[in-house]
Amino acid sequence: MTWLLPRLVMALVATLLGFVIGAVVRTATGIDSLGLGIGVVSGVVLMMLVDAVRGHRLLSWLRGKQLENAPRDTGLWGEIGYRIERAVRDRDRDVGRARLDLQQFLSAIEASPNGVLMLDMQEQIVWCNRVAADHFSLDPQRDLRQRITNLVRAPAFVAYLQAGNFAEPLVLGNSRGPGTLSIVVREYGAGMRLVLSLDITERLRSEGMRRDFVANVSHEIRTPLTVLSGFIETMHSLPLTAVERERVLVLMNQQTQRMQTLVADLLTLAQLEGSPRPAPDRWVNLDNLLLRIAADADVLSAGRHRLSLRPETGIELAGIESELLSAVANLVTNAVRYTPDGGAVDVAWRLLEDGSGELAVIDTGLGIAREHIPRLTERFYRVDGSRSRETGGTGLGLSIVKHVMQRHGGELMVQSEVGKGSRFRLVFPAARVRQASDSALGDEAAFNAAALSDL
Repeated sequence: MTWLLPRLVMALVATLLGFVIGAVVRTATGIDSLGLGIGVVSGVVLMMLVDAVRGHRLLSWLRGKQLENAPRDTGLWGEIGYRIERAVRDRDRDVGRARLDLQQFLSAIEASPNGVLMLDMQEQIVWCNRVAADHFSLDPQRDLRQRITNLVRAPAFVAYLQAGNFAEPLVLGNSRGPGTLSIVVREYGAGMRLVLSLDITERLRSEGMRRDFVANVSHEIRTPLTVLSGFIETMHSLPLTAVERERVLVLMNQQTQRMQTLVADLLTLAQLEGSPRPAPDRWVNLDNLLLRIAADADVLSAGRHRLSLRPETGIELAGIESELLSAVANLVTNAVRYTPDGGAVDVAWRLLEDGSGELAVIDTGLGIAREHIPRLTERFYRVDGSRSRETGGTGLGLSIVKHVMQRHGGELMVQSEVGKGSRFRLVFPAARVRQASDSALGDEAAFNAAALSDL
């Protein structure tokens, strides 16, 4: 009601002014009623004129783009302008807060590892995050307000949206290349839809590897057990000569050793996967390690190969000795087993420019076809399953090597050509490579002398 007093004052002023004008007219004309009428009309017109000016000023302000700083008039129009200005300020503050909340919400969705796609009632794209854009090959700016079915034309996806039954997720191949997406649609609001996508390629791969692992373990254990069971039944039900009995016992022993090797490799893998990464403060003399491996390789080869397994490196590696021994021994043993008689197996060491070190096991064996190389480190993967079993392999050796190198911050790399041989390279980071100390070299000399005396 603050506008009432100024309005009363203005009415009083207009009345006085009208009275003055009426008095002048009455004096000039001598007609009292005419002077009074003109005075009243003049006062009313003056009030209306002032009101019109203030109203026009307020209307011009409302028509402008900046609804701030309303006209500071007194009276009713000033009060209206003030109320409108305050309402606009309150609205702008609320809109700013809502915009900030929305931006924070969208930023959180943008950071989500899942794809998020918002569709309106016409299935047009309202918003999507970067992950969804990658999953569906979309442009977050250019494709706004486009129908999703015009951009993602996979028949399974279109049928899924049209059916409207979203109880189960849709599994769909990734349009950007190899991979698989799991798509879930949720309805909200008035016909709006939220499309959530998740790349499940690695999960499916892990599940497949787990199924294969269980199946392979079952097969690898069941096979020798079946053989042993058959031999036991044979010995129990049939009379055997001493020679036949001895032959059966030898075969049973081979199957038992095969199971023991398999279980040992499985336990090694489990230990590697469940143990923390080794600290880089325990140093292993590489020359001593290679000497031990060379002694075992000489026995396995039995003079059938040309072996060069004792490079004088003068190097120490940071890590766990048993794991490093297992990794290198697996490579050397494989090279001997898969190299025909008369072939060569060499071990070479070199320091790389960045300070890292490379230990290479090189053979002139059968070689490996290019399509098999990416899968060599999978558990139980065999290039030639029958030959691997004949040589006593479990299919776990290269998987063990890969895990050992990962735990030591290194990398296993394979180069091979069918008919020419293979090169398996173990690359150790610079932080885990150093020159052997004098005391270590002395220990190495003593170790070499003891080892040579045993040969």
